Amino acid sequence: MRSFLFRLIGILEIAGGLYGVGAMLRRLWPLGSTLDSLHALIGLVLFGFVLAAGILLVDGQERGVRLSGWAQLLQLPLVATPVFSYALHCGAYLNLYTTAHLARPWLEGSFGTQGYALAVAGPSVARFGVNLLALLSWLVLKLR
Repeated sequence: MRSFLFRLIGILEIAGGLYGVGAMLRRLWPLGSTLDSLHALIGLVLFGFVLAAGILLVDGQERGVRLSGWAQLLQLPLVATPVFSYALHCGAYLNLYTTAHLARPWLEGSFGTQGYALAVAGPSVARFGVNLLALLSWLVLKLR
């Protein structure tokens, strides 16, 4: 069971990492503003890290387990405020979040996707949440 779950996590990391690297490379060419290029470069590094962690995990290396744990932690928080925004997911997500003005929780998910948000500004209504799939994956990797 352990090897099946590790392989599933690794496959999702590889798929999401590849898709994200491709999306960030498309954003780098043609060269736009410095801020857009910097944003795409940071995304390229993040998705490349998740891709490498997934490859090492599927290969069965202990280093892959450790790096995949970090990759899952990078995908855990969802923060969107008027001052700062951050979100990352590779392969799949199941987000539980709430907005600042409504105390009602929302649950949404998708499979076979990638997403990346990093901004100094954000929406007018703050949103905070957690990627439950990343949390579950991190726990599986930690509890081995």
